Amino acid sequence: MALATAHQPAAHAPAHNHLAIKRAGLWLFFFSETILFGLLLSARFYLEGIHREELNQLLGLAITVILLISSVTAYTAETAIEHDNKKVASWYLFFTILLGLIFAGGVAYEWSIAHFHRDEAFGSVFFAMTGIHATHVVTGVIMLILVWLQALRGRYSSKNPWAVSAVVMYWHFVDVVWVFYYPALYLTK
Repeated sequence: MALATAHQPAAHAPAHNHLAIKRAGLWLFFFSETILFGLLLSARFYLEGIHREELNQLLGLAITVILLISSVTAYTAETAIEHDNKKVASWYLFFTILLGLIFAGGVAYEWSIAHFHRDEAFGSVFFAMTGIHATHVVTGVIMLILVWLQALRGRYSSKNPWAVSAVVMYWHFVDVVWVFYYPALYLTK
């Protein structure tokens, strides 16, 4: 009898902390994306003779403000879920989606009125930086839509906020990248 119980796993064996594993994976993803965005940012400063007058300064400022406001709405949605206020969370997820789409539209408009070409040095860096960033914004909007649809169904609560928290963390990451990109593209010579 003693041999039979010796080979059975202990009933109190530690379980994996799945939330900690998910958070670690998300932070590793952010680290890898930081390298990509950092390399693009360094390429911008490697080039000489960049004229910011070619960019629409007012539009650049406007889309930056829109993106920063979207971080506030995303944070409000996350906080609302953590306090089981599902209606407020749903509305603020919707507002974040709307602001993200406006930002992406602003970038697309900037592309259409840019006075430089893709084959010029600054044009290449500008289109690469804004294009990859806009791709991440659109990806974030898609994830926000998926989370928003699930939030409308009541899937998330203070006991199950991970999906909302993860998407909001991603959204904040994309916003922080733009905080570095905006001055590098629009404010420095």
